[in-house]
Amino acid sequence: MALEEYQRKRDFKQTPEPPAKVERGERHRFVVQKHRATSLHYDFRLEMEGVLKSWAVPKGPSLDPADKRLAMQVEDHPVSYFDFEGIIPAGNYGAGTVMVWDMGTWEPQGDAAEMLRKGDLKFRLNGEKLKGDFALVHMKARRPGSKGNEWLLIKHRDAYVQEGYDIDKYDYSVLTKRTMDEIAGDQGSAEWKSSRKASVGGATQKNDWLAESIAKADAKKAKAGKKAAASKSPSVTGKTLAAKRAQMNPTQAKEAWVGHPAQTSPTRVKEAGLGHPAAAKRKPGKTARPTSASSGGVKKNS
Repeated sequence: MALEEYQRKRDFKQTPEPPAKVERGERHRFVVQKHRATSLHYDFRLEMEGVLKSWAVPKGPSLDPADKRLAMQVEDHPVSYFDFEGIIPAGNYGAGTVMVWDMGTWEPQGDAAEMLRKGDLKFRLNGEKLKGDFALVHMKARRPGSKGNEWLLIKHRDAYVQEGYDIDKYDYSVLTKRTMDEIAGDQGSAEWKSSRKASVGGATQKNDWLAESIAKADAKKAKAGKKAAASKSPSVTGKTLAAKRAQMNPTQAKEAWVGHPAQTSPTRVKEAGLGHPAAAKRKPGKTARPTSASSGGVKKNS
């Protein structure tokens, strides 16, 4: 499948998903994205021929050879999709929450293109959660109404087998350590984020692309933080009001400043009262008589 189908299904003005672009070269990366859309499933993707060959796995991958997982082949995705994590807005194709459930590198056990063509793709995974030998086997017998895109994802027996594998015990993102609910509740997840720092040791090919991915995530996180801070409007200060007064006529400026909180403190109110015209009309000697409490005196008993 080419990226035309991926392009046709999406409006990139409405979705944060990356645009269709065929990459040059291959680094044999893989990603498993947990996707809560119309129904919950896992998208299994292998980097091949400049794109991500993709299968939707309803029950998710397993490390138990007894679990033969149905995998429906879907349209190819761009390689840049491998680190996409966030929320696809309602009204868009695949709307829902996406988590980077696992990622790493894969190694074909033979000619990958030829094995894929024959419907028996054998490979080895080196991810954080998935490791060891697997196979994607195309189902030959087609049911009535079948599109012919049914495969089985099967774990081969090796040192990484886990019988009775429970995928729900691993409900966290390998990029951000968030759960699906945390990603779904994060309004800033239109773009994926990472809180993990890049590894500084071992300049392997895997570390290079993972460090690049995480660095990109950190930059987007910082950008999102600046936007959030800018959205919180600060209260009007005296300097801000003074700047506005400079653009007003004298009458507007006076009314604006008198109404400012700084002019309503007890001291300001007292000073304003002493200078008020009503205070100037008071006759000398008619000032209020101080009480014993206010003058500090003590009332004597008669």
